[in-house]
Amino acid sequence: MRNHKISLKEIVSYAKKYGFIFPTSEIYDGINAIYDYGPYGIHLKNNIKEYWWRSMIQINENIIGLDTSILMHPKIWKASGHAERFKEIFLYNKSKNYSYRLDFLLEKIFKPNSKGDNYLCKKLCKIKTKKNNLKKRIIQYIADNIVLKKYKKILVLVKKFQDKWNYIYEYKLMFQIDFKKQTIYLRPETAQGIFTNFLNVQNSSKLKIPFGIAQIGKVFRNEIMARQFIFRMREFEQMEMQFFIHHKDEDKWFKYWKNKRLIWHLTIGLGEKKYRYFEHEQLAHYAKQAYDIQFNFPFGFKELEGIHSRRNFDLKKHEKYSKKKLRVFDKENQRYYIPYIIETSVGIDRIFLAILSSSLKMEVLKQKTKRTVLKINPSLAPVKAAIFPLIQDKRLIAYAKYIFNSLKTSFLLTYEENDSIGKRYRRQDAIGTPICVTIDFKTLKDKCVTIRYRDSMLQKRVLIKNLKKEIKQETSINKLLTKFLMLESTK
Repeated sequence: MRNHKISLKEIVSYAKKYGFIFPTSEIYDGINAIYDYGPYGIHLKNNIKEYWWRSMIQINENIIGLDTSILMHPKIWKASGHAERFKEIFLYNKSKNYSYRLDFLLEKIFKPNSKGDNYLCKKLCKIKTKKNNLKKRIIQYIADNIVLKKYKKILVLVKKFQDKWNYIYEYKLMFQIDFKKQTIYLRPETAQGIFTNFLNVQNSSKLKIPFGIAQIGKVFRNEIMARQFIFRMREFEQMEMQFFIHHKDEDKWFKYWKNKRLIWHLTIGLGEKKYRYFEHEQLAHYAKQAYDIQFNFPFGFKELEGIHSRRNFDLKKHEKYSKKKLRVFDKENQRYYIPYIIETSVGIDRIFLAILSSSLKMEVLKQKTKRTVLKINPSLAPVKAAIFPLIQDKRLIAYAKYIFNSLKTSFLLTYEENDSIGKRYRRQDAIGTPICVTIDFKTLKDKCVTIRYRDSMLQKRVLIKNLKKEIKQETSINKLLTKFLMLESTK
């Protein structure tokens, strides 16, 4: 059996053909970087969410859930810094009528050497300023991403080696809505809804520090360079957990969640070599520490999940802007304090793409026949089992429909009776169905069915009365949760 390496283009084609992801509004030529999830895609997506939610809420006694609104008070985004900082900076070339994103331009200026550090190309290294070299000054202005006038200083520096750029401008990344003579925003992250509900959750749940609040929700970003299928989109979904701690325990909890989140991903079974940590050198304005869990997508290692120490930046800012105290009482020291926060944030769509790109196989079998198979973890598979009568015989069809109806309240199943049994197997392989159940003429006598497993293609006879147990054992989310706890205990 040989496997063909899958390209991103093939993944996009497969996702549409088999009902996982469609371009949105396609009959009107679509909208760039926005997608709809199809009949099988939505089940896979919901299974990912269920696994994350249960691993956060059900397993941890000190983490509870929340669902906050997409539209929030505009002062929230002033307090968080998004209204001022959440933007991209562009340089404009009038002669070519072309804009260049500043960070992309700087990628050409600063090139990685063998040690992975940044250095200035020879021509730029010769350019010095009175106090600092050009490289340090540009990096500092980027880190100070606050107001546009600071970027005008970058333009002056850039013109020292390339004078074709005429002016510099901002591109805001939050979608705006005019509402009753004020501007409100579609949220660019779910975290702020958690922070503004911090005291509501604590007072109603009576949880003590340390504790976490988890949320799954849609977010919107006006990305200029949205690309690489569902990796970077303008409308996407996040799974975030904000963990509130005492500041003295920051390092301990940061290491804990950094390790635990990688274990969660490994449990899905895409391969340990597919993941790596990436430590941020240039931190966001709110962060003290930041790591990404990166995944090896078809286009290379990219961010899958972020783990950040946000300190008490957010709660402190919301205290200032709302004039409300967001503090907890420290009995040991007899004083109130603002908790620190460890954040874990992962995009569902990116996990979806990671699973799709790693699980999709184009196999050439021994008989030189080919099959497309989605070797997805059975617990996450969109359809848990397919029920087939061997042929279109009335007795077999009646028996197959009886089994289907008796199991459909427990599992998401599919029923098929058209085409040959081989073609039906291939269709189910392609959408990742882990088990196919065939009712044949022997079933009428021995009350057994033939189970065929997707990955190995092996078959075995099982009593009908044991079929529910067999499917559950193979496909339950509980199986993933148990694996997660076992793996966590060994790390």
